[in-house]
Amino acid sequence: MREVIFDTETTGLDPKTGDRMVEIGCVEMIGRVETGRVYHAYFNPDRDMPVEAERVHGLSAAFLATKPRFAETAGELLEFLGDAPLVAHNAGFDFGFLNNELELAGREAVSLDRMVDTVAIARRKHPGAKLSLDALCTRYGIDRSHRVKHGALLDAELLAQVYVELTGGRQIGLGLLDGPAEISVTPGSGPAAPQDALWYRPATDKPRREPRPHAASPEELERHRAFMAGISGAIWAS
Repeated sequence: MREVIFDTETTGLDPKTGDRMVEIGCVEMIGRVETGRVYHAYFNPDRDMPVEAERVHGLSAAFLATKPRFAETAGELLEFLGDAPLVAHNAGFDFGFLNNELELAGREAVSLDRMVDTVAIARRKHPGAKLSLDALCTRYGIDRSHRVKHGALLDAELLAQVYVELTGGRQIGLGLLDGPAEISVTPGSGPAAPQDALWYRPATDKPRREPRPHAASPEELERHRAFMAGISGAIWAS
């Protein structure tokens, strides 16, 4: 099953009071395994950036002023999301901002039926425990040492690992790719990531090792026959 894990960064806490989404990061998973395909974009919110919000994610109004508005790239985002379930941490917050931006862009809202909230899953699995993304990364041994500030794509990548652990678990670091992926980028620059939007596609030209033979040699078969013949009272000999 295809699922998309996503995270957003915003100018504040409430889209109903004029706060806007300024960044989104999405990670594609199929069968709870990351495919290496992601979507990442910044948006010009056409408003100031409160100091408190900038301290969290490091995105300044000057940096965002050079980025496209959400309505200009909404089609690309919706194409990536498709009809997959959408997984987020405290998902009501992210869905609220995403659907607010879609409404402002004259687009249809994403159905809440597609919402998967990892906070709700974690609350059922670990009642009474801390449920922040940092706390869950610590619980499951997920490396977040590179997380200096919040960033939508980085947090979505961390959440993808947490989501797997919350829903059954697997060895940390297991993935489809052993080598680098092919990357296509839209140039840009900023404090949180080196590009405005990027897509990863798994490389298909990696060298493959030929299967090794596993059949027993004639000498091994003969030793096996001799061993079996030496067993007295064997039920297969009756």
